[in-house]
Amino acid sequence: MNIDFLELAEASPNPYVLMDRDLRLVWMNRAYCAVTMRAREDIIDRKMFDAFPADPDSESYRQLRESLDHVLETGEPDEIALIRYDIARPDGGMDTRYWSATHTPLHSPTGETSYILQHTVDVTEMHKLRDEVNVLRRADAVQERNRSLERESQRLLEFFQQAPGFVAVLGGPTHVFQMANAAYLRLVGRDDIVGKTVAEALPEVAAQGFIETLDEVYRTGKAYIGRREPVLLDGDHEPAHARRVLNFIFQPISDGDGTNTGIIVQGADVTEEVEYEERQELLIQELNHRVKNTLAVVQSIAQQTFRAVPDSAPAMATFKARLHALAAAHGLLTESSWSPASVREIVELTVGATFGPLDDRVPLDGPDFLLNPEVALALTMIVHELTTNAIKYGALSDDAGRVHIDWSVNAREDCDVLSLTWRERGGPPVAAPSSEGFGTRLIRTGITSKRGTAVDLRFEPEGVVCALEVMLECGAHHEPSAEGPISSPSMPG
Repeated sequence: MNIDFLELAEASPNPYVLMDRDLRLVWMNRAYCAVTMRAREDIIDRKMFDAFPADPDSESYRQLRESLDHVLETGEPDEIALIRYDIARPDGGMDTRYWSATHTPLHSPTGETSYILQHTVDVTEMHKLRDEVNVLRRADAVQERNRSLERESQRLLEFFQQAPGFVAVLGGPTHVFQMANAAYLRLVGRDDIVGKTVAEALPEVAAQGFIETLDEVYRTGKAYIGRREPVLLDGDHEPAHARRVLNFIFQPISDGDGTNTGIIVQGADVTEEVEYEERQELLIQELNHRVKNTLAVVQSIAQQTFRAVPDSAPAMATFKARLHALAAAHGLLTESSWSPASVREIVELTVGATFGPLDDRVPLDGPDFLLNPEVALALTMIVHELTTNAIKYGALSDDAGRVHIDWSVNAREDCDVLSLTWRERGGPPVAAPSSEGFGTRLIRTGITSKRGTAVDLRFEPEGVVCALEVMLECGAHHEPSAEGPISSPSMPG
């Protein structure tokens, strides 16, 4: 069977064109003419880049030229997976086209490439479809990002609404409420403030001068911090219609170029905390008043009792001194509202009340550690007894003696330990007493009954030495703060 292969190629639905070594178009089939919108007689015997011109500096020209040169130089086929090559329409306009091309060499008997057969496929629609798919994918990605942003915005809005402190956002120089969380609405006792200026929504706040403060923050860009400021609110429901005490900040909001655009109002209602402290202060003052009255009554009873006892004046003086020391310790704690007191303050106050100015006779050496009020009271009584004995019999009974008091706080396995040493030197020789009086027994009792607390009272010839060890804060160690750590030991009884 004889087959006319040229006729077969002519009838092929696939576009083919044949060019010689000079890239002259020597044959093309009907499909090629159709896809390129050219008549055979218009392009036959013309060079490829004359029949289908392209800018020599363009990527289209470079891709096609390099592929054809490769076939001519190597004698091997070459493919262009995708090339944009625009062609002219019959009406003179240009069509944007995308192609896929295969260049196959046809060799002469000597093996030289004589012709190049180009099989070209118009993939413009496929390329558009791919672009559309990519667009859809990008659109899906953008939509997913938008949904993610929406979810994130919703979470931020929920956090904003559920924040325990009150928060509001004011916009512009007139301070229009743009947002306000539930805590802020409860505070002011209104639900309809968004969209209104502060002056319109809260006229009572404007009357108290806060608009001027907001104006200053907006103008200068400097935040304003209010600490325990009283504010009168006239809202329709609790906790408004009352005097509130607030901690708050007016924080300016600025855009990229530093221009102020609004203010964030954020804070907390500390009314109950302040009222509690005021009640506590009142109770402490009442307690102090009653303690002083009780001590006065005790002193009066003691005076009446000792009056009938012969030679009781020295004992009465000692008793009064102990009462005065106790009263001084109560006064120190009352001044600090029965908050922890420092070791240094306790020692200075107690020794000074009995001996006078410490000067260089009683040097102190130790950190500003804070003690629980109960421990502070007990330490006051012990230091008072030691000071009294030193004045009567020890290093402070003449002009030469000195008392050195040092203390430290050390962390042990389970507890912090306060170690305080009272050391007398330079006074008259010391001998142990033949019997213990109340003062000595009070000292030896120590500060607490906690296991591990110890008192070592020694009557050395050079002077009395008293070493106290007090177990503090068992079960937890605390790093010293700027004000010192706080101990909370229990007391006997």
